[in-house]
Amino acid sequence: METESNSLLYVPIFADLPLDTIAQIEKIGIKKSYQKDQPILLEEDSGNALFVILSGKVKVSRSSNDGREVILTILGESDFFGEMAILDGLARSANVIAIEESDVFLLQRNDFLQLLQDHPEISIVLLQELTSRLRNADMKIKALSLKDAEGKVATVLLQIAEYSGKIKNGVVEIDKLPIQQDLANMAGTSRETISRTLHSFAKRGFVELDGNKLRIVNFEEFKESFE
Repeated sequence: METESNSLLYVPIFADLPLDTIAQIEKIGIKKSYQKDQPILLEEDSGNALFVILSGKVKVSRSSNDGREVILTILGESDFFGEMAILDGLARSANVIAIEESDVFLLQRNDFLQLLQDHPEISIVLLQELTSRLRNADMKIKALSLKDAEGKVATVLLQIAEYSGKIKNGVVEIDKLPIQQDLANMAGTSRETISRTLHSFAKRGFVELDGNKLRIVNFEEFKESFE
């Protein structure tokens, strides 16, 4: 679930570092701002920096041979990206586009690799984060290959709820649901299917819709219904 601060202190891979070390990291990195729909990274770019989201949201996507966009995930405040190219030295494997105004902290490759040597505990947390992402990717692959349209849409909603939902008394509220075309690109379906499925979920009492806000009325029940 989302955090309430844009400090590096709340970024998982930096959270256990001493405050003076975090202050040093902030001095060697740079901050950049991106407008909505502005590219941050493009597929096949050289990988020379780690990116940390201080505020806003971005989508990580790839383009198919026929030009269709496939959204792999959406990342928000305190998430990071670009670590794969930093670690293996290869080109970027996906596009990253701001989906709202976003502030991003950049740490150059050499500085990040030195940081890993000086603070090996970061490597443990980094592995944990990468493992979590791999599990989520496996869940999404399973949903796209084995589940029907409702199952695909539910899987995407559950993933969004996990990283940006606010939970209270079993109800999860998503303040800014991605636009329906982005949801379709995440679920591997059409915008019309997204619209139809969301209204079906609402009629059955699974969710409540209010503009671009969505509430999952009973998160655990919804999760069990579509796992």
